[in-house]
Amino acid sequence: MDMPEKIESLLRAQLAASVVEIEDETRLHAGHVGAAGGGGHYRVVVVSDRFADLSLMQQHRLVYAALAGEMKTTIHALALRTYTPEQWQRQ
Repeated sequence: MDMPEKIESLLRAQLAASVVEIEDETRLHAGHVGAAGGGGHYRVVVVSDRFADLSLMQQHRLVYAALAGEMKTTIHALALRTYTPEQWQRQ
């Protein structure tokens, strides 16, 4: 399983995410200091009912908690956009 697939699997399992979109931007950061360590750069959209009534910071904390095992090893940078299903429908 490659890293985007693993990220999607973790977010779907731990946050019951209905939508997970992942863009691997690692290639855009070649030569970046953090890239030398092997961690990837990802742009992620997550839609989950679990984000209802939470602040944006709390939503992002849930995502980081779901990916905690990867954050210090295989993920160097994570750009997040989080939505409830209702917010996603208005996009």
